[in-house]
Formats: sequence, structure tokens, C-alpha cells
Amino acid sequence: MSKYCFIICFLLFFFNLEAQVNKDSVDLKYLEDQIYLSLTYNILIDNPSTIAQKGFSGGVSIGFIKDIPFNKNRNFGLGIGLGYAYNAYVQNLKISKENQITLFETAQDYTTNRFGISALEIPIEIRWRNSTPQKYKFWRVYGGVKLAYVISAKTIYKDAEENLTTKNVSEFNKIQYGLTLATGFSTWNLYIYYGLNPIFKSVYFNNKKLGLKDFNIGLKFYIM
Repeated sequence: MSKYCFIICFLLFFFNLEAQVNKDSVDLKYLEDQIYLSLTYNILIDNPSTIAQKGFSGGVSIGFIKDIPFNKNRNFGLGIGLGYAYNAYVQNLKISKENQITLFETAQDYTTNRFGISALEIPIEIRWRNSTPQKYKFWRVYGGVKLAYVISAKTIYKDAEENLTTKNVSEFNKIQYGLTLATGFSTWNLYIYYGLNPIFKSVYFNNKKLGLKDFNIGLKFYIM
């Protein structure tokens, strides 16, 4: 609950800052440098038929993007940012360690089973918008790529007999990347991320390489 309170307070604070912008001044060389916040529902794709999600898997990311206009009207350009992301996945893939060996198996009769990833991310966006120096609310289509470096990963598994927590599993891909799209009006935007490389590296599950990838859909807020 404290996480949601933080997010709500964060939004209210920066919405208030945006409302205080002096709209009487005109800056012909304006920039859309922005703080961003995304809230997503996370879906695992390219998964074996025996692996399924068993609850709500969510994610949150926050960061700053620098705007680099390409044209005189400043409505087409590039955005490069830096941020932090946390994504959780609730599913039935049990990850544990035994004698320093990481085991991947299908979980049965459990009460909790999830893994979470914390990462530093670099979003790179090609930006189109119908903004003007006087228009502070506008339509946008921002598409691009996102690079992420995993700084920590943790798995939690609980059933009637075991309570396991495994940290920094080496099989997680340290570098993850994918395509992004954010489109909408003003602060509110539909956000999609499609992972291009697997979450795990060199992992075999039921004698086949485990190629789980990440697909996120949700909302992205751009805040002046």
C-alpha cells in the first residue's frame, strides 16, 4: 500500500508543478524535457505450455528524458533518458538453488511464487507531437527502444513446507532490451513495451531452451 501512496503523491506533486507554468510567456526554443512515470501489466510471452501466470504481474518505472528537437517547429525529434524500473512476475515457474546450482521446475500447490527485477533503464524515443510554443497539451506518438541493466533480481516461493527466497540468480540476463510505444494526449498515454531478448540466458526447461520474453502494457505519464 505504501508504494501506491508514493505514486499518488508523486503524481499530485508534479501535476501541481505543471499547473503553475506561466502560460503567458512564449519560448520559441522550448524543449519537452520531461519526468516520466509508467505503470504496467506484465505478460510473459514465448513461454512453454506448462508455464502460466497465476496472478497480477505489475511494473513501475520512473526517470527523466532529455528532449532533442530536429526541426524548426520543434515537434519532431529525439528523446534520451535515464530511469529506474521494477517489474514483478507472478507465475508457476519455481526457481531455487541447490548446491550452488539454479533449478527451474514447475511449481505445484504453492501459495506464493514470483520473481522481481530491478533495473536501470535508458529509453530512446523518436518523438512526434503537434505542440507549439503556446500549446501545453498536445497529441504525441513516441516510439523507440529501451535498454535495461538488471541491478538485482529476487525470487520468492512459499508452500506448506518451504519458504524460499533466492537473490541475484546469475541466469537472469543482465542486459535486456525491447521496442516501446507511447501515444496519447497531454499527460495520459498508452504505453507498450515488447521485449526482444529473453529474460533468462542459457536456461533449459524440460529439455528445451527457456525463451521467456517480456510484454508490458499500461499507462505512461509525461510530466513537464
